Amino acid sequence: MASVQVAGIQTLHARAMRSNKMPMPAATVVIIDEAHHARANTYQAVIDAYPDALIVGLTATPVRGDGRGLGNIFTGLIEAPQVAQLIALGHLVGSKVFAPISKKDIAKGVKTKTGDYVVSALSRRMNTDALVGDVVADWLRHGERRKTIVFACDVAHSVHIRNEFINAGVRCDHLDGKTPKGERDAILARLKSGDTEVVSNCMVLTEGFDCADVGCIILARPTKQMGLFRQMIGRGLRPAEGKADCVILDHAGAVYRHGMPEDHIEWPLRIDQRTQNPAQVKRNKHGGAFQLRECPGCQAAMAAPPPCVHCGWVPKPRALAVDFAEGELGRVVNGNAQKGTYSPQEREQWHGMLTHIAGERGYKPGWVAHQYKSKFGAFPPWGCTPEPVPPTPEVKSWVRSRNIAYAKRQTAAQP
Repeated sequence: MASVQVAGIQTLHARAMRSNKMPMPAATVVIIDEAHHARANTYQAVIDAYPDALIVGLTATPVRGDGRGLGNIFTGLIEAPQVAQLIALGHLVGSKVFAPISKKDIAKGVKTKTGDYVVSALSRRMNTDALVGDVVADWLRHGERRKTIVFACDVAHSVHIRNEFINAGVRCDHLDGKTPKGERDAILARLKSGDTEVVSNCMVLTEGFDCADVGCIILARPTKQMGLFRQMIGRGLRPAEGKADCVILDHAGAVYRHGMPEDHIEWPLRIDQRTQNPAQVKRNKHGGAFQLRECPGCQAAMAAPPPCVHCGWVPKPRALAVDFAEGELGRVVNGNAQKGTYSPQEREQWHGMLTHIAGERGYKPGWVAHQYKSKFGAFPPWGCTPEPVPPTPEVKSWVRSRNIAYAKRQTAAQP
C-alpha cells in the first residue's frame, strides 16, 4: 500500500466504513481539508477510526456553522495571515462593497435552524421579482461586466436569477448540486473563457472552487454564518492579471452583520466561544463615525473616515448657513443666464443619453420622461422613443446631481 493515501471523505466513508468494500488505510497522520466540516457525522466517523493518529485540519474558516470553535476535535489553532495581510503581500486583492443603504435586516423574522436561516423560508423572502430585478439592475450599474458568481438561496431562486440576467441580455448560467459533472465543467469553462459572464448557484461554489478571473461576487442570500459569508466572498479575492479588486454586491446586507472582508477576525478554538469581528462589533455598538456608510462619490461602502479608498471622495467644506433654493445653472446668452436654450438636436441627444442610462440601470420608462422634464421644463414629444446614446460626462454628472438632490429632499422630509 502506498505511503500516502488521498481520498474524498465521502468516498472513503462509503467504501471503507459503510459497505466494507475496502479496509481503512493505515495512517499515523490524517490531514483534513475544509476542516470546518469536521463535526459532521461522516468526518467524525473517519476521525474516530484513527484514535492514535495526528489529526491536522486545514481551512480558511476554522469554526462550525454556528460560529463556535473546533476545540472538541483539535487541541491547537495555528493562524495563517489574515485577509488584510494577504492583500498587502499581493496574495489577495481588496474588495469594493456595495450594500443596502437602509441597513434594514431583510431576513428579519425568517426562522433559523442549526445556526442559519431555514432555506425554504429564506427563499420565499428573497425570491421575488422585485428583489431579483434589483440583483440584475445593480450588477449592470456596479458590476462592470466582470466575471461574476451569484450565491442564491435555493435552486428555484438561482434559476430565477439566471432567467432575469438572460432577459437583460447578460450571458448567464445556473448550476446546482444535481448538475451533471460534464455540464458543470462546461459551465465553469465558459465562465473562465468569458463566453459566460455570470454563474448563479446554490451552495455549490462556496468552497473548493477557484477561478482567479472572477471579479464580482453577488450575495443574494443572507446568512448568519460568519464562515459561510467569508467562504462566499473569498471566491472573488484571488489575484489575476488586470484585477485591482473584487466588487461585492451585498443584497443581503451581510456586511452589517459580519463586517468587511479586510476586517481582522478572531477565530476561537474553544467550543463555548463564537467567532467575532471586533471592528464590526464596535461599529454596531457605537455607531456614529464607526458605522459603515455609503460613499457619496462612488456609492461603495466606506469602513473608515474619508477620503474614500476607492474614489478619493472627501466632504466639501461646509458653506455659511444661508437659505438656498434648488435650481439649475443656465447657459449664458448675451450676458444673461437662461434656462432651456437648447436646440432640438441637443434635446434629442439628451433624450437618447437618458434612455441609455435608464436601460443600463434598469430604470422604468417614466424615469426618462421626468428627467427630461426636469432638464428642459417639458415632457419629451409624445410617442418619441429615441435610440440609446452613450452618455457624455456632462449628462452623467447632471443625473448624479439630480439623484443627490432627490436624496436630500427625502432626508429633509423625514420626521
